[in-house]
Amino acid sequence: MGGWEWIFLPIGILVVAGVIVALNIKVVPQSKAFVIERLGAYHVTWDTGLHFLIPIIDRIAKEVSLKEQVADFPPQPVITKDNVTMQIDTVVFFQITDPKLYAYGVESPIAAIENLTATTLRNIIGDLELDHTLTSRDTINAKIRSILDEATDPWGIKINRVELKNIKPPAEIQDAMEKQMKAERQRREAILRAEGEKSSNILVAEGKKESQILEAEAEKAAAILRAEAEKEARIRRAEGEAEAILKINQAQAESIRLINEASPESAYLTLKKLEAMEKVSDGKATKVIIPSDLQGVVGLVNTIAESTKTDNLN
Repeated sequence: MGGWEWIFLPIGILVVAGVIVALNIKVVPQSKAFVIERLGAYHVTWDTGLHFLIPIIDRIAKEVSLKEQVADFPPQPVITKDNVTMQIDTVVFFQITDPKLYAYGVESPIAAIENLTATTLRNIIGDLELDHTLTSRDTINAKIRSILDEATDPWGIKINRVELKNIKPPAEIQDAMEKQMKAERQRREAILRAEGEKSSNILVAEGKKESQILEAEAEKAAAILRAEAEKEARIRRAEGEAEAILKINQAQAESIRLINEASPESAYLTLKKLEAMEKVSDGKATKVIIPSDLQGVVGLVNTIAESTKTDNLN
């Protein structure tokens, strides 16, 4: 029996030692860091990888996440420069950059950030009026982030961004703001309607003006066409009259030529002269001068007329 005890004792010791070693082998995951204390004092910060913890002597004081974290703080009452009390809640985005400072810099880092955010917010809003507060979120966010980042740097914390989540004025202020916004929308609607009517009137006037211009141009074109047509008609009439006169003159010339070729007797020529004299007098002349060579012809005509009457009597 004593022999078996000496055999199992080393095996038991080895098993216990193996268990102790296995329990003290630590793996640090990605985006995390372990703060290690040795005999109660800070020793080292473990990064990602495999590490061995000496039993009894070493211990893990704090496991720190290196990821960006979000802290959503409840609404805080703040008073503006014009004595309006509002409820504002903030959201802080931060990241731990130094695990040792984070572990030993402040007792409760998140509570410290919350209180620091509330006091900073009250200080900034206290210098602003209500309207400016509602329209200056980016400015307020930037100021709070700058102040918090500087204050938390000894704690190993980096403030990446601060956002004002909600700004809630009192109910009566909200009603007044809604009425103001409604009046502003109505004013803008009236302005847009007036501008639309103005544009419409301008378009109508331009349309009328363009129509009048087109009508005037059409009338002008029609007048030009009428004048050109009348001019063309006059030219045609003048050409026709000229051609008619030319035809008459040509006929007269041809008639004279034929008479000259036929060698007419003097009595025929004298008769033609009488016809010409008749046309000249046209029964309207009060005095007609007859050439001497026509007097004999007149006498001959009278003789012929008398003999004609005598024959008629017989």
